[in-house]
Amino acid sequence: MDWAFLDEEIVYDGSQLKSLWAFTVLGIKEDSIISFIGPCDVKTEHMIDLQDVVEGDVIYSPLMLHFIVEHFDEVSMRLTATRQRLLVNIAKEFLNVEREGNDLYYGGKKLSVSIATISPISAKIHLGINVESDEYASLSEMGFENVRELAIDVCRKYAYEIEDIEEDIRKTRPASSF
Repeated sequence: MDWAFLDEEIVYDGSQLKSLWAFTVLGIKEDSIISFIGPCDVKTEHMIDLQDVVEGDVIYSPLMLHFIVEHFDEVSMRLTATRQRLLVNIAKEFLNVEREGNDLYYGGKKLSVSIATISPISAKIHLGINVESDEYASLSEMGFENVRELAIDVCRKYAYEIEDIEEDIRKTRPASSF
């Protein structure tokens, strides 16, 4: 599994959930987790969560740390949602905050947004953590300063966990083999 942190600021608008985004941007053709910092402004046409669309929710933050994950192996919503929980839990561990479902909370306020989806060729996950926000919890409110280091740590840990799972699968024989 490949990973990268992009130094350039990118506005997350939901279009990054298209299949092969990492290939288009970085030439990465295998499973990947890509991180970057930038605003978040998702328009209705790019919203994946239909409940957000129906309720007229606004997905906006002036500055977020974003993670875009893409897997090509099993395109299953159940597996993708499970991997989403793994990613959110990894971020929780580094930040020492609360987790409820796919969301992180600090001081009782929501700190993140996250979505998982699938296409015919890949499974995609987005996790965005507020760096700055007037309305929601943020890393700056927490006194957290090294956002780049957090991004790299989360990417490395997620890639390690996925690779470790794959290694365990490849060394385990089926129960019917004896």
